[in-house]
Amino acid sequence: MHFALPPKKTWQPPLYARTGVRLPANSRRRQQLQLGGYAVLALLTLYLLWSCIAPSRSWTPDGEIELNPKIVIVTMFDDRGTSREYRNMIRKNREHYAGLHGYSLFHTNVSTYLDVLETEPSHPSPPTSWAMVPALRHALKLHPDATYLWYLSDQAFITEPSYSLSEHIFSNLSALMQKDVPVVPPDSVIHTFSHLKPAHANLILTQDMDNLANTNLILRNTKRTSSNTDNWAHFFLDAWFDPLYRQYSFQKAENHALEHLVQWHPTILAKLVLIPQRQLNSYNFRYKPVVENDVPREHDAMWRDGDFVINLKGCDDDEKNMANGIFDRNNGRVCEAELRQFYQRWERKLLANKEK
Repeated sequence: MHFALPPKKTWQPPLYARTGVRLPANSRRRQQLQLGGYAVLALLTLYLLWSCIAPSRSWTPDGEIELNPKIVIVTMFDDRGTSREYRNMIRKNREHYAGLHGYSLFHTNVSTYLDVLETEPSHPSPPTSWAMVPALRHALKLHPDATYLWYLSDQAFITEPSYSLSEHIFSNLSALMQKDVPVVPPDSVIHTFSHLKPAHANLILTQDMDNLANTNLILRNTKRTSSNTDNWAHFFLDAWFDPLYRQYSFQKAENHALEHLVQWHPTILAKLVLIPQRQLNSYNFRYKPVVENDVPREHDAMWRDGDFVINLKGCDDDEKNMANGIFDRNNGRVCEAELRQFYQRWERKLLANKEK
């Protein structure tokens, strides 16, 4: 049958119709190479992002610290302010404890850093208590493989040598951490982080009644690696020792400078852990209760038998102690006399352990 007009042709091919056009083999190869290049680029981007975000040290479960950390105990003496007998008692205490647990010791003297403390000739010299900061920097230089530096004032004495830092502090750090509390007591508006994991803590401190207790602290040595060229410990000590802070004449020198740093520099606050004072840094006096805004406030700092460390903080400043309501025998304090009591107790404990 014939039609008067030919049937209309559609210019749209039927659904799923093959066009009959095939790309040359070299074009298909080029497309495959492009897709492969995009995939490699995406994987490389993810790897670089992970390298920046992931911790530089080997992964540890939350609440745990590296196994068998290398620890260096740092003590700075002041030959001008203490007797040889006093210093010998402290040295023997440190040497016994370090030998018992396999720790290293770094003993130095205030006089080593007097030149470093100077800022400008026109400015008065800062208090010698600032010397603890370059002393810690010095220890890092001599012990680059250390995992932790434990700065322990020459007014502190280890009264329970059976405790290692690993079992007494690190293994319990998750439970000991004081989260979301004022950094500087009693009512600092800046609080400690509530989500910080123990394995990511770089600075461990305690608080006393009024301040951060900086004469007994634990600092992690964040070692440089191929993937991380920064060292947080170096950064922290350099920031703390900034000439601006030394010239500022803080009322409590390096202590108030530290409090300023941890409150207003998130990079430092983010690595700070506070633990109960008597866990690491008991005092040889009792704070009297105070009332602030009609609210009574107390603080548990007094050493008791079984505590790890006794700190004779301020034993050489009778006038300040009396002003703060700190009283003991004779209404005054003598560092060597106080230390000798704990030294003799410590010797008796060691002798009893040998006889067992």
